Amino acid sequence: MRIKARIARGIKEETFGLIGESKFHPLLIKTRFGIHTFFLKFPLDVVVLDKNNKIVKLRQNLAPNRIFVWNPKYGKVLELPKNTINKMKLDLGDKVNIENIKV
Repeated sequence: MRIKARIARGIKEETFGLIGESKFHPLLIKTRFGIHTFFLKFPLDVVVLDKNNKIVKLRQNLAPNRIFVWNPKYGKVLELPKNTINKMKLDLGDKVNIENIKV
């Protein structure tokens, strides 16, 4: 499964992610503890990946002002537009190839 996403670079981009963005674009963040959606203007789908880019956890339609955590041994998370999990038929164990895009 190929997904086009911007890869977050640096602590600022990894910390703030999509906060303050008016348009949504898929984003890959390297983090080990979880994410929050405080100050986001839109819900999102969340895909947690292991070191081999296999899906280990999914969360659909995570609303603004929420917290989502997972096992800290997994260090990558994809933030996707809502309903992407259903549209792409993503499931646990699927392997994902990330194509880095510029926004």
